[in-house]
Amino acid sequence: MDESLSANTQSIPFRSPKRFLGDLDYRTTAQIIASAADVALVLDDGIIQDVALAGDYLAGEGYERSWRGKSWIETVTVESRAKIEALLEEAPSRKRRWRQVNHPAAGGVDIPIRYTALRAGSASRVLAIGRDLRSVSTLQQRLVEAHQNLERDHSSLREAEARYRLLFQSVAQPVIVVRPDTMEIEEINAAAARVFGDSIEGLTGALLDTGFTTDAKRAVAATIAEADATGTARTEGLSVVTGVRGSLVASSFRERDALRVILRFEPDVEEMPAPEPRRDEVLRVLESLPDALVVTETDLQIVAANQAFLTMTQIARAEHIVGSPLYDHLGRSRAELNVMTSSIESHGSVRNFATVMRDRFGGEEAVEVSAVLSPSEERNVLGFSIRNVSRRLSANPKIARELPTSVDQLTGLVGRVPLKEIVRESTDFIEQLCVEAALEITEGNRASAAEILGLSRQGLYSKLRRFQSSH
Repeated sequence: MDESLSANTQSIPFRSPKRFLGDLDYRTTAQIIASAADVALVLDDGIIQDVALAGDYLAGEGYERSWRGKSWIETVTVESRAKIEALLEEAPSRKRRWRQVNHPAAGGVDIPIRYTALRAGSASRVLAIGRDLRSVSTLQQRLVEAHQNLERDHSSLREAEARYRLLFQSVAQPVIVVRPDTMEIEEINAAAARVFGDSIEGLTGALLDTGFTTDAKRAVAATIAEADATGTARTEGLSVVTGVRGSLVASSFRERDALRVILRFEPDVEEMPAPEPRRDEVLRVLESLPDALVVTETDLQIVAANQAFLTMTQIARAEHIVGSPLYDHLGRSRAELNVMTSSIESHGSVRNFATVMRDRFGGEEAVEVSAVLSPSEERNVLGFSIRNVSRRLSANPKIARELPTSVDQLTGLVGRVPLKEIVRESTDFIEQLCVEAALEITEGNRASAAEILGLSRQGLYSKLRRFQSSH
């Protein structure tokens, strides 16, 4: 029970209590109090002097005998004692506040009572009036149970709908649900969409006769009208716009006080659309390619990989790598891979990105990566083609003795050779070109450039300041 609500509740007293109630004797007053309250207590200095209980359900607890002569605060549970003290303190004031306290019961279940207290006669005498909240608790419990039942029913309906959707879309026969008054397609399964040569989304909400040839449209409308009138109908020899011929079987049913017609199109066997080309051969070729192929989610979690990728990473089975992040095996750093994926997201693909591939034991090989973003209705995936180029490169590429004259000449070395080797075999000018090349690759992202170069962010800033001061 929210006590703040009861605290703010304003009561409207009698305007003329002395005029109309002043001649009441003590017996009548006591009877009124006992009838109006579930529990009424007369207290003196916090000690219960007299008790009035309404109904047998409270009298059966023995409170009328056990409470007399006992301190009020001792009749409640420990957590309610502070509320009893507050009620006794507020009794002399004119502001009335209701507070819920709990009385221990013989059955082990506390009895909630909502009390207010007021001074009765002398300064030490207090009248406490209480209302039993067990009926409210029972109603609340019933409300909770009703809500849980509704949740269970709603969950059952969702599960039933999911099973219906799965069954509707998985049946091989073309099935369509139509509104007979408007000839609008409400639902259509995948088999019917293939026969009509369109997608489920494109046909849902469209007019049914748009999927049939001009000669068949009148027969389709007559079939719907007959099913609407008699319950079932069948028409043979109808043609759809894709050239498939077959029979249309219609059955009407009522849904939410509205009539619907469910249609089953039975194509002639020889007229069935040819199945899509099997992709087993394509998948078998991709699996046996010497270049590593891997498919990931947009967050770079691996979905599938071919045998060449497993060979390069020294992982025995594809199951062991599915779900792991691609950056565990590809790229010198996470930032480098982020640069590549950013380019994929911006341009849709990337070609011949130079990086390294790591196996499970930490060995590295130079590779070139081409990647593409493959969007679909269900989810977007990234496809990576990884080619080993270590045989093309010398084991320890040397830097030309003559100074490079442009950033473009140095770009081929940045990322392939560690920065320390470049600095050791060249001049400060080459170091400056390396930093400029890294910034160009990362499109000005200094944090990514620092990670590619193997520097801390502060180290990169220091070099940039040194280069600026030298000019």
